[in-house]
Amino acid sequence: MLTIALVLWGSYSLKQLPIDAVPDITNNQVQIITVSPTLAAPEVERLVTFPVEQTMATIPEIVEMRSISRFGLSVVTVVFEEDTDIYWARQQVNERLNQAQDQIPVGMGSPEIGPLSTGLSEIYQYVLRAKPGFEAKYDAMELRTIQDWIVRRQLIGTPGIADISSFGGYVKQYEIAIDPVKLRGMNISISQVFEALEKNNQNTGGAYIERKPNTYFIRSEGLVNNLEDIRAIVVKNTSNGLPVLMQDVGTIQFGSAARYGALTYNNIGEAVGGVVLMLKGANSSQVIGNVKDRIEQIRKTLPEGVEIEAFLDRTRLVNNAIETVVKNLAEGALIVVFVLVMLLGNFRAGLVVASVIPLAMLFAVAMMNLFGVSGNLMSLGALDFGLIVDGAVIIVEATMHHLGINTMARKLSQREMDEEVQQSASSMMRSAAFGQIIILIVYLPILSLTGIEGKMFKPMAQTVSFAILGALILSVTYVPMISALVLSKTTGHKANFSDRIISFFKRVYQPVIESALKHKVITVAVSVIMLIGSFLIFLRLGGEFIPTLDEGDFAVETRLITGSSLSESIEVNLKTADVLIKNFPEVETVIGKIGTSEIPTDPMSIEVTDLIITLKEKDEWVTASTREELADKMLAKLEAALPGVMYGFQQPIQLRTNELMTGAKQDVVLKIFGEDLDLLARYGEQVGKLAREVEGAEDVFVEPIGGLPQIVVKWNRQRLAQFGLSIDEVNRVLRAGFAGEVAGLVFENEKRFELVVRLANQNRQNINDVKNLFVTTASGLQVPLDQLAEINLTIGANQIQRDDAKRRIVVGFNVRGRDVESIVNELDEEISAKLKFEPGYYITYGGSFKNLEEAEQRLSIAVPIALILIFLMLYFTFHSLRHSLLIFTAIPLSAIGGVVALWLRDMPFSISAGVGFIALFGVAVLNGIVLIAEFNKLQKLGKESLHQLVMKGTQTRLRPVLMTALVASLGFLPMALSQGSGAEVQRPLATVVIGGLITATLLTLVVLPVLYTLFEKRTQSTEL
Repeated sequence: MLTIALVLWGSYSLKQLPIDAVPDITNNQVQIITVSPTLAAPEVERLVTFPVEQTMATIPEIVEMRSISRFGLSVVTVVFEEDTDIYWARQQVNERLNQAQDQIPVGMGSPEIGPLSTGLSEIYQYVLRAKPGFEAKYDAMELRTIQDWIVRRQLIGTPGIADISSFGGYVKQYEIAIDPVKLRGMNISISQVFEALEKNNQNTGGAYIERKPNTYFIRSEGLVNNLEDIRAIVVKNTSNGLPVLMQDVGTIQFGSAARYGALTYNNIGEAVGGVVLMLKGANSSQVIGNVKDRIEQIRKTLPEGVEIEAFLDRTRLVNNAIETVVKNLAEGALIVVFVLVMLLGNFRAGLVVASVIPLAMLFAVAMMNLFGVSGNLMSLGALDFGLIVDGAVIIVEATMHHLGINTMARKLSQREMDEEVQQSASSMMRSAAFGQIIILIVYLPILSLTGIEGKMFKPMAQTVSFAILGALILSVTYVPMISALVLSKTTGHKANFSDRIISFFKRVYQPVIESALKHKVITVAVSVIMLIGSFLIFLRLGGEFIPTLDEGDFAVETRLITGSSLSESIEVNLKTADVLIKNFPEVETVIGKIGTSEIPTDPMSIEVTDLIITLKEKDEWVTASTREELADKMLAKLEAALPGVMYGFQQPIQLRTNELMTGAKQDVVLKIFGEDLDLLARYGEQVGKLAREVEGAEDVFVEPIGGLPQIVVKWNRQRLAQFGLSIDEVNRVLRAGFAGEVAGLVFENEKRFELVVRLANQNRQNINDVKNLFVTTASGLQVPLDQLAEINLTIGANQIQRDDAKRRIVVGFNVRGRDVESIVNELDEEISAKLKFEPGYYITYGGSFKNLEEAEQRLSIAVPIALILIFLMLYFTFHSLRHSLLIFTAIPLSAIGGVVALWLRDMPFSISAGVGFIALFGVAVLNGIVLIAEFNKLQKLGKESLHQLVMKGTQTRLRPVLMTALVASLGFLPMALSQGSGAEVQRPLATVVIGGLITATLLTLVVLPVLYTLFEKRTQSTEL
């Protein structure tokens, strides 16, 4: 009944299990976004960012605070401790926003909390474009209006969506494009234009008139509805009573807001798109399904000639990753079942053990649902059914052995069978249970990981622990019960193919163990030499946090010279797309996301582009066979075709996650801290130059702090006083003239658009237009700005970044063809030898190297604790210090093969490989327990000498030792050889386990018996 209940519970949980490609490793953060369209970077830092940082600094449980101040935008990222409730954190931030707003000057921006999303939240990105033949009807402004008022409005209510960020196009405005010549000629000030617009764009009412039997409500309609209404607004009356209309002072037309971003589609031109941001913690598979259903509904409501096309859909990555996991698990399960049947020599016994696999899996899935662990590459990818069934193997093999040693063949009754199974199973149940518990203990260090590494690997440890716990419960309950029911009740044993296989192994093993027992010192010495050799190899392996997951697409960070225009960025993007599409058949689409989107969670300047290159399936590739090779060839082709443009090849999730975690998009980030921006820029260039000389450091990026061309207007206070003008008055004229000032709203049914006053486009082209902008004094005098201020073209700050209120510059690079640890160590030596920082200036390392360091530091504490726990478990099992030490030797001996396997496959040490070592130790200890338990059992009988005892014990337990090692290692074989999506993360883990179990099994069967005879002989002689 319990088994049936487990099947029902597990099946239900399987349908409810959230599915994703990888765990969401974004730290616990809240972003505060302030848009200040008219402020330069130093003013944004001083007037906006600093007040926000100061008010947020008093919130408890903050880990770090980062900020970026650039022209027109401030983004402050507050990172909280991992166990902090995100809704509580957002509430704390929200409560302090009013304080921050009070410290920010009026009109300089209103800080707002960013959407509740993470680095994995950009689950669906799409593009809106006109179908062939409709390009003239739907320009970029019309497409953006459709995106904002049709597509976004319908998507925003989708369950699991945090927000939709619109990208590209022109945001429609009703624009009064003022002609300064006409203003001066009619002696009209910009303030009068604003006043006229505000007074002539309003509705009101007059309550109601009661006239029995009815009531008549009174309302006026004075809102402008179209361009003609605006043209007819009276600005003022001339001295002879003639009205001056709005159309007399400028052109009334449709305009657009100042653009800080754009979106390009292939090599065709501009388009409009949207990024769907998933709510933090939502089920991505379910949310994507909801979004796709809603998109299908939206397609029916789009105007004729407009189409919506997804260019980045997480479903593909999720499906590919899960397909890889399922394929590896299925192949592993089949291999395990085959090995079990072959070595047990009994089809029924093989099926009994194999039946534990789906039942333990269902138990694990049910527990995953209970503890909120999603199904993904990391949580499911480390499952090895060989590990899971080890306990069941021991018990079933013991039962088969017990029934087989009875020489008299007879048919047992069910009651007798129950007793036989109980007797045989109980003799090995302790070893099996303790072996499984020890495997559980070795996963404790992974559960101790925190931060990013904890989010990445905890789900793996939890899932494996759930599966092993389920297998342990099944081994002591279900396995004996089903064995009594299913196994043949006829005692005695007939030779079969399994016996012939084991006989072969025994014939090979016999001379090896005899030779080892004759040459004990040499055997131990050789194993020690091998251990030392593997340690030396390990020191040369290098290290990385985790292997890079192949997402199937590229995200290329494209940079032009600081200060490049938006039109220049668009042109370069289209040329880049043209080069890629014409030279690489693997490319499906090239989408350029230039600058900042509507929700600026990714604050890029207009000379920076995230180029999303969607690729065909790998079996259709012709130019290259690997992602790294394709990236190198693309980079070489682009650099030859477009010199001066910087390209950094990464992947969409990798790029976004890097940015949210460290504030930079590269794999490794060096942060140089200090106060003077010029000095920081100089140090950044020097460090960048050294980084470019290090092999494996690719796409080196030095953050451009300065280099932004600016027209600086420095007011002359004496001249302002002379004309009776205030700073506020002249700033408003400047702001309205060039940035545009909102004077109200125009409604088109439910749509609303800003009514904006600004200079006509031809009067906003160069520095002379700024100098010749006139300000009207109270006496009606027209004064040009160059008489009120010193106006110069200078080079100013592009952006200013701070960590914990300290200014810093970033030098970043991506890693290709080499491990992270050796690159950083080499670079650090170069910096220490060749650079000397001024007092107060220092450098730190971040990104994947920092994650690796933190994980290694925590594991350096947690692993020894776990090893001590294993030793204590062994002591409680055998009540013998020497036997516990004997079994404990299996751990370092097993590590030999794991290290050599990594070295042979040219893989650096990573946390994935570290998890493999942890799993390996558990199996190695389990085999040691099985062997030593048999030796002790025979020793209690006291009928043989020590040599005979060891020979007999190894012969008896050869089958279970081989079986546990083979099923555990071969269960990982598909994972080690897999080339599917996501296999990069699993491969080091599987490689370590397979390589380690080869040496662990050999050394356990050879070295452990030798050490046992040495220990026991010394003990016996001491007792004598």
